[in-house]
Amino acid sequence: MASPAHVSRVRSLYKRILLLHRFMPIDLRAIGDQYVKDEFHRHKSASPEAAKHFMKEWENYRDTLQTQVLEAVGNKKLAFGTDLPEQKLKDFQDEQIGQLYELMLESTKPNRQFHIQEDSPPT
Repeated sequence: MASPAHVSRVRSLYKRILLLHRFMPIDLRAIGDQYVKDEFHRHKSASPEAAKHFMKEWENYRDTLQTQVLEAVGNKKLAFGTDLPEQKLKDFQDEQIGQLYELMLESTKPNRQFHIQEDSPPT
């Protein structure tokens, strides 16, 4: 069973990532939000070692995204993402390679598979 401190840390990271996604274009936000939700749910019962690695990688993502959001605010230019080093790619498991490929396909589709609307304030 995870300690209350660990649960709090995971929940805080999860919420921060979803908050940062609000600065992304709506189509990337939708894909990103769903991916984050699925990954955090999938790793709820991860081993302590896997959880440590999981948290480290998602904290790196949060830090990168936060930096990009702050730079975008200053420059008024949105640029998200980063290159994936070849060594890191070699460390991926086959399932992770498949997920990465599916994510790449979804994010580069010329025609969206669904229509996304911003939430509008109630009238």
